[in-house]
Amino acid sequence: MNNENMLSDNSTQTSQINETIDQPIIYILDTNILLHEPFAFLSFKEHDVVVPMTVLEELDSIKDRRKDVSRDARVAIRALEDTLRDASPEQVLAGVKLPQNDDQHPSGSLAIINDYALEKTAHTLSFNENDNRIINAALHIQKKTPNKKIVLVTKDINMRLKAKGAGLAHVEDYRTDQLIDDIQFLTKGYHKFEGDFWQQIQSVDSETEGRNTTHYVSRETVPSTYINEYLLDDSGTFAGKVTGWDDDKLAILDLGRERLLAKNAWGIHPKNIYQGMAMDALLDPTIDLVILTGPAGSGKTLLALASALEQVIERGLYDKIIVTRSTPEIAESIGFLPGTEEEKMAPWLAAITDSLEVLHQQDESMHGSLNYIMDKANIQFKSVNFMRGRSIQNALVLLDECQNLTAAQLKTIITRCGEGTKLVCSGNLAQIDSNYLTAVTSGLTYIVERFKDFPGSATVNLNGVVRSRLASFAEENL
Repeated sequence: MNNENMLSDNSTQTSQINETIDQPIIYILDTNILLHEPFAFLSFKEHDVVVPMTVLEELDSIKDRRKDVSRDARVAIRALEDTLRDASPEQVLAGVKLPQNDDQHPSGSLAIINDYALEKTAHTLSFNENDNRIINAALHIQKKTPNKKIVLVTKDINMRLKAKGAGLAHVEDYRTDQLIDDIQFLTKGYHKFEGDFWQQIQSVDSETEGRNTTHYVSRETVPSTYINEYLLDDSGTFAGKVTGWDDDKLAILDLGRERLLAKNAWGIHPKNIYQGMAMDALLDPTIDLVILTGPAGSGKTLLALASALEQVIERGLYDKIIVTRSTPEIAESIGFLPGTEEEKMAPWLAAITDSLEVLHQQDESMHGSLNYIMDKANIQFKSVNFMRGRSIQNALVLLDECQNLTAAQLKTIITRCGEGTKLVCSGNLAQIDSNYLTAVTSGLTYIVERFKDFPGSATVNLNGVVRSRLASFAEENL
């Protein structure tokens, strides 16, 4: 193609962009946004979305890799194809109207532009890198539509810096799935009162059924509470759990600190009140989802495993224990591991086997005890990668290290849980290994916030390291 034809194509493309992109904001998506959430292009409401051709090429190169991310690439490609299936090439370039969610909120459009066809000027970056071509596309649209707000959306911090340096006015991270702005605001699962709780109560009605006493106090006592939230005070005796409310009254189940600290599961007793609250939730058959957060050494894995053994072997509430976690991509550097799925997963679930050894270290033959318990409790080690499509019935599922999972991956696992299944999710938001996740965008943070109002779930942040004084000092000072 000669230069005149190239310039003609460029001017045609520019005029089409000028004519058709007329919404308040135009969002240009980077590849990692569609890998993070394949349907992200549907999340911008009435605003327009532009996908550069380089993004499609990167998705195409990723879709055949042997990684979890390849599935997200394929889903994103299919979603884009479904949206643009009946559109002509001119319409794709101009922008195809996106599906409308409801009558009150109009939807924007989706366009694909050929960023290779854009002219190179003194102000554009080199076209040798994919990131640069996407930035150049955003700069081009910003120049041709100066009356519109042009936003490049990427999770790549360095790319955001490069775009700013190249002259792009607006660059953002993808925050549609971000429910909180700061991790300090993440729900801890309990509310602590200063002083004595009962000194702050004007009136109370109580009723007792068996061992359980429920108090009804003014709703204003804890105006922003949620179901199954634990309540503590500084008196050292009071501990309760919110079991319901209406416009006037708040129902609090009286647990008592001594009662929580007296909990027992497979010979394990809580070492602090936070472990007591966690064990109460873990042993409660009415709770289908328990989320444990907290620093390394706070007892998340040990408590979950002890409670699982107690309920499967001693109480017979579940038929089996399924232990699963994501396998980090760094595993590829040591090659393929031999053996069955359980044997392949063993290196990644060493925390579970370590906890099993702690629970049976006083036995005469620890090795024999471990083999007996593995068989008696029907403990199965599974990879998150193979959980899709399953339906897990009457099992207790332990999902370890879930801070490295996205919201979509956690949804896949949670929706596998069938009748009679309990799921325990544990993780430490300070130990995220993923390149695309932060503490506020982690799937663990997402489910903590999404499930806090669900009557069948409970969250507990285990505050305090009990592993050793060395671990405790390291957690506080390193």
